[in-house]
Amino acid sequence: MKQKNQHLAIPDGIIVIGNDLSIVVFNEAAERITGFKIDELIEKPLEKILSNHKDDKKIFVEAFESRTTYSNLSLNILCKNGKVKNVLASLTPVFKGKNIISLILVFRDTNEMLAMYEELNLKTKEVLDQQNKLEAIFNSSIEGTFTIDNDWNITSFNNSAVKITGYKKEEAIGKKCWDVFKSNICRNGCHLERTLETGKPTIGKELEIITKSGKLIPIRSNSAILLDDKNQKIGAVETFVDISELKNLNEHLHEKYHFENIIGKSKEMEKIFSLFDSVSKTDSTVLLTGESGTGKELAARAIHLNSSRRNGPFIPINCSAFNENLIESELFGHEEGAFTGAVKKKIGKFELAQGGTLFLDEIGDISIAVQTKLLRVIETKSFERVGSNKQIKMDVRIIVATNANLQEKINEGKFREDLFYRINIINIHLPPLRERIDDLPLLVDYFVKQFNEKFNRKINGITKKVYEIFSKYLWYGNIRELENVLEHSFVLCQNNYIDVEHIPEKILKTKKSNIKLEFDKPFHNAEYEIITTTLEKNNGNRKKTAEDLGVDVTTLWRKMKKLKIP
Repeated sequence: MKQKNQHLAIPDGIIVIGNDLSIVVFNEAAERITGFKIDELIEKPLEKILSNHKDDKKIFVEAFESRTTYSNLSLNILCKNGKVKNVLASLTPVFKGKNIISLILVFRDTNEMLAMYEELNLKTKEVLDQQNKLEAIFNSSIEGTFTIDNDWNITSFNNSAVKITGYKKEEAIGKKCWDVFKSNICRNGCHLERTLETGKPTIGKELEIITKSGKLIPIRSNSAILLDDKNQKIGAVETFVDISELKNLNEHLHEKYHFENIIGKSKEMEKIFSLFDSVSKTDSTVLLTGESGTGKELAARAIHLNSSRRNGPFIPINCSAFNENLIESELFGHEEGAFTGAVKKKIGKFELAQGGTLFLDEIGDISIAVQTKLLRVIETKSFERVGSNKQIKMDVRIIVATNANLQEKINEGKFREDLFYRINIINIHLPPLRERIDDLPLLVDYFVKQFNEKFNRKINGITKKVYEIFSKYLWYGNIRELENVLEHSFVLCQNNYIDVEHIPEKILKTKKSNIKLEFDKPFHNAEYEIITTTLEKNNGNRKKTAEDLGVDVTTLWRKMKKLKIP
């Protein structure tokens, strides 16, 4: 490589020829091209390196006689090994006064020149390819990226930066960065200024910029200095992303899952709000109980987003949605080849929830075997993937929920009592809608506002008659059923108020006023009577019965199993 670099540095052979046609100077490049050493040719006749002595010698004689410079000569040089090389040469007379005292022969090996050209062409292509790759990477990044020099002039501006700011590349390049971004911290101790001053990068800085159209948008940026090949600072680079959607989503989540948006002013709900506020300040395990549709997941999300773990993940899993063979893998993950079908490693919900909250819904439906492993995980605060013996430390807050009576399951041997005590540190029971019917007007108003926005309507609410029907209805689907009924009504209603003809027929058929119940009996007896009465009315058709009761068929089946209804 060293020899190759020398070739590139000194490509031209140089021979100085005296007026007696003897060689007086012979440089290193001439040695390389011909193979002769200097001491082998100095003061030797020129014919020593001319392959065709007579014809080629004439040119040198003519150059002395005509006092003329010759260029682009094609000469055949005789090398030491006896081979002939064609060279491209020039002859230049050297004068002293009016007399020519010598000729300078400058020549290049044409093959060497071709090799040099090909090598240079290859290097140029490599540089261009690398430049194209870097430019493609620069412009394909989803992050806006720009660079500035030491005078704050923008020197590059990628496609994402164009998309976010609205400025074209030619509009941005050459301008001061503050003339493009117009942030209120520009030229006022901004992160880029600190990076240039200290040489230290900044990461995750949030600020607002003004786009070319005048829109104010939030961005999150990173910055670092740029160095040249001598490690000298030549500017800085910044990457940034538009976080408008993220901000909107975050605000939406906090608004949607704020405690105040769990609608209710009844005494039952006031007690629950007080509990929510207390448990959010701790990492204790919470057990949420209540029927389907009472808002257990909504409550779990609210607890998470009002806790110190709000910036961590919230991972929900419905334990009843997986069979016994899959639930363990879903919870803890598995290694490749852990069981048939485990073709690659899987990360479980516990691992995904690290630093945040894991919500285990319908925990009463998991098997005793999985309950045993879950108990060990809670006690040791560590877990293993299926097929692995490597312990993974757990940093997860657990919230569990069930619509089943866990005490009954314990008595039946279907739920571990020790696990129950582990998850029942704080129990929050969400009452069914029929037990907090005083909250019905608030809930109706809330959903009416939601659906007016969703459907771009201006419905004022429900009629007094509909309210009377709603207040007498049992709402076995709870708040979820109320939401569905009102959405159904919105689709049909073309007036300012939802009236009787707009509500589903099942609401009219199963009002409390139409079903004789003994409410002094325990609640499960009332459930038993309502379900059996509705089943009898529908000739045992479970699907029709579920529709009339406003619940899913699976929920009806679960209640029938619990109440031992054949």
